[in-house]
Formats: sequence, structure tokens, C-alpha cells
Amino acid sequence: MRVVALADTHAPRRWKSCPPRVARHLRQADVILHAGDVCTAEVLDELAQYAPVHAIRGNNDGPDVAAWGAAETAELDLGGLRVAMVHDAGQATGRLRRMRRRFPDADLVLFGHSHIPLDQSGEGVRIFNPGSPTDRRRQPHGTLGVLRIAGGRLVRARIVAVT
Repeated sequence: MRVVALADTHAPRRWKSCPPRVARHLRQADVILHAGDVCTAEVLDELAQYAPVHAIRGNNDGPDVAAWGAAETAELDLGGLRVAMVHDAGQATGRLRRMRRRFPDADLVLFGHSHIPLDQSGEGVRIFNPGSPTDRRRQPHGTLGVLRIAGGRLVRARIVAVT
């Protein structure tokens, strides 16, 4: 299973429509995960044209994103891998331990908010922030995540520059 992970697209200010370099990855996705700050449900509708979408709400998401079906957090099974999503995983110090306590059954926790790409393991959990494809802030590139799941395991996780 190929999963494309996004966060912090911040439409319409930063995402007018799907950037071509993002679309190239979405066309190959079996599932799309969005870790919040979509800012408008129209982006989720656009993403759903590529593959099934699971999204959670961020601090900039309004009632239309909630009405689309995005909850505050999500826990799902993707090909046997237990995945949790939350927008804000809090400060870096103690994050792994905090995410393990908050999602005790998760193999992987996907989050956003900081716009800083991260792939880290410890405390019996892997945490992954794909960064933002459209609002890089102080990062050198806009990014997204590409995850490969096989046999109930995360066999590959990459942060991919798209700007």
C-alpha cells in the first residue's frame, strides 16, 4: 500500500489548487492522509479525486472541514499497520513518550502543525510529520510524505521535497 501524507496545506492562501509536483505523488497513492490545517474542505474533495482520504482537523480548520468528516484525531488500520493522526503533537521535548501515551496501540503517529518534516522512532512508536507542501516557513523546501506499507509493517517512509 502506498500512502501519501500531507499536512498544513493552508488553502486558499497557500493552496489554490493541487501543485503539479504534489499531484504526481497523489496519482500513485492508494490512500491519502491529511494531518490538519487544510483550511477548506474543497481541498479534501480535490484530494479524494486521487484516492480515499482520511483527514483530521487542525487549529485553522473550520466547520466545513468538520462537516466533511475530519475529527480532532483518528486511529485507523492501514494494511495491518495501526496509524494514529493528530494535528499538534506538542513540543519536541518528550514528544515520543507523549504520543505513545496518547495512542498506546499505534505503530505510527502522523502529525503536522510545525511545518517541520520529521521521521523519528522510539518509545515503541514511530512519529512522522510530512511538513507542508505549500507553506515551508523556514524549511528549505515544501514537502510531503510517502509511506509504503506491506505485511502490516511500515517498510519505507520518505519525506519528499515538492518545491
